[in-house]
Amino acid sequence: MTLSRNTLIFLAAAGSAAVLLGAFGFQYLGALAPCKLCLWQRWPHAAAVLIGALALATRSAALPLLGALSALATGAIGVYHTGVERAWWPGPDSCTASGPITGLSPDELLAQIMTSEIQRCDEVVWDLFGLSMASWNALASAAFAALWIAAALKTRNKPA
Repeated sequence: MTLSRNTLIFLAAAGSAAVLLGAFGFQYLGALAPCKLCLWQRWPHAAAVLIGALALATRSAALPLLGALSALATGAIGVYHTGVERAWWPGPDSCTASGPITGLSPDELLAQIMTSEIQRCDEVVWDLFGLSMASWNALASAAFAALWIAAALKTRNKPA
């Protein structure tokens, strides 16, 4: 079974919309506060939804490629976030445990506490089968990127 260009675009954009809805559901219904990296992963999904709407209205080959770029961007952030969660590499100082607190004055310690994020990026607040939300986002985004690329190839190979 061969999927049409528009079906591929719809599936990719709808997938990003579903990921966004899931993230908002976890945040507002499940009371799981997102960290900074979680929020960064949402923006490319939102862009992909908008790109999908535009791509369905036109025959532009560039729009599916932009959709693929959005999916790859959020997937890359998801891989980075997964690495931060698993302590494979350090995360942003603003949302991870940032070293020892010895030698800090009480005022410096209080300032550090008051400026830190509510949710740390190096803590997994939910997982399924040992994979965090960031990991699932990376996997789903790879699938969405493949759909976008397939749509771009169909656009390029068919006359307008």
